Parts: sequence; structure tokens; C-alpha cells
Amino acid sequence: MANTTLFWIFSIISLVSACMVVSLSNAVYSVLFLIIVFCNTASILLLLGAEFLSFLFLIVYVGAIAVLFLFVVMMLNVKKSTVKINYDTIFLIGFFISLILFIQIWVILQSDFEAYSNINVSLIANNFPLIICWTQENNLPSNTESIGLILYTSYSLIFIMCAFILLLAMIGSIVLTMSQRKNVRKQQISLQLYRNQNKVVRFLDLRKN
Repeated sequence: MANTTLFWIFSIISLVSACMVVSLSNAVYSVLFLIIVFCNTASILLLLGAEFLSFLFLIVYVGAIAVLFLFVVMMLNVKKSTVKINYDTIFLIGFFISLILFIQIWVILQSDFEAYSNINVSLIANNFPLIICWTQENNLPSNTESIGLILYTSYSLIFIMCAFILLLAMIGSIVLTMSQRKNVRKQQISLQLYRNQNKVVRFLDLRKN
């Protein structure tokens, strides 16, 4: 009962904070509400038993990405957005995106749980009792080990594709932010190595007038 109550509290706070992120014109407040969303999402994952994902949310999203967003906003001094926003268009786009998202979630839930609708519950209770010996419990895989086994076996191709996408994003950000100045004298190593010393070195006799 307590876990269910906490789940609903964290979910409501996450939804309200997410709405505040996209509705506020002050970028600093939006980032702060985004941090609240990440913290509540980590709490929900902790209630569901996914400790590794919960602490990963806190370390990566709150500790790195959200702080980076806040640092960039404070450095650029972007306080309020001066662009006029058409809220009717944004509402329609958000409604259609939310509708597509809920349809996808519904299809996934139907396809995953449809195969388990005709399972004999008594057969499971007889073969897999609820009381597990502590020696057998120590041999069970941990949360982190289970995620690693699934990630590097069943979803290894998708994991590699995500790595390449992040690599391309990193290279693209470096290329876009790299500025080249034209009036800078650069050292060309190849020309220096292949030069002819007879043409660049000249001996002078200072005794001759």
C-alpha cells in the first residue's frame, strides 16, 4: 500500500514538473523542473526494484546532463524567451505525438502480456514456490547482471547503433564549434622535411668587404 501511494505521488509530481518544463519561458526554471522530473523518475525506478537504473538516472541525468544544461543557460545568460510561441500549434503537435506514444505503449503491452494470459497459475505455484532458500537466493543474478546480459546479447546490435549515433553527435558538435582563422601562420611539417638545404642555407664570408 505504501509503495502504491509513493508511486502515485512521484508520478503526479513528474507529470506536473514535465508540464512546467515545456510551459515556462524562463530557461533556468525549466532546467530546475527538469531536474525534479529526473529525481522523481529515479524514485519510481527504485520503487519498481530497478536500483541500477535508478542510480544511473541520478548520476548521468541529474549529475551530468541537467547540470550541463544549467551551466550553459547561466553562461549564455538566457533568462526569458523572446520568441512568440503559437500555443495552439504546439498543443496540436503535442497531442498527436502523445497519442502515437500511448498507442505504441498499448500495442507493446498487449503483445507482451497476451502470451501469458492462459498460464495455469497453480502449476507455477507448485513448481516455483514463494519461499526460496537463502543459498539459492545468493546464486540469483543481480539487477545489474541481468541488464548487462540482456543488453549485450539480445540488444547488442541496437546498443552498437546507439554508440555510433553518440559518436556522430560528438563529432558533429566538434565540427560545428571548431572555428578556423585565416590570418594565422601555421607550421607545415611536410614542407620543412622535404626542403632542399642548398636553397635555404647560405654561407656568407664576413671578412670580405
